[in-house]
Amino acid sequence: MADQQLNAPPRAQSQVPADVPPGGIRHINRRHADRYTVVGNHLVQHRQLSLTAIGLAAHIQSLPPGASATIKTLATRFPEGEVRIAAALRELEAHGYLTRTRERLPSGRVLTHTTSYNNPSA
Repeated sequence: MADQQLNAPPRAQSQVPADVPPGGIRHINRRHADRYTVVGNHLVQHRQLSLTAIGLAAHIQSLPPGASATIKTLATRFPEGEVRIAAALRELEAHGYLTRTRERLPSGRVLTHTTSYNNPSA
């Protein structure tokens, strides 16, 4: 029979801190130096918003000022289609994450101004 290895560890050493419960999610986070958006947990864990609305809000918050956020523009960017995007925008308006105002130009064209709020309860 082989001799017992007394210098070997009794079991594999875990790289997970001891205070993390078994199972569930683990996060491996790296700092972003550029091209990132900070999104609050109040949005991404909102219990009354659909996942489509949450994702759309995060996307809109990542857009630069002046970028188009119309239903048609968003529908060309995402596979959800105009109906689901319009519904998600209404959800965001109802919960204060978004306002849309319409302005009729002298030419008769209607222009929509969209304002995104990253923390509407503040």
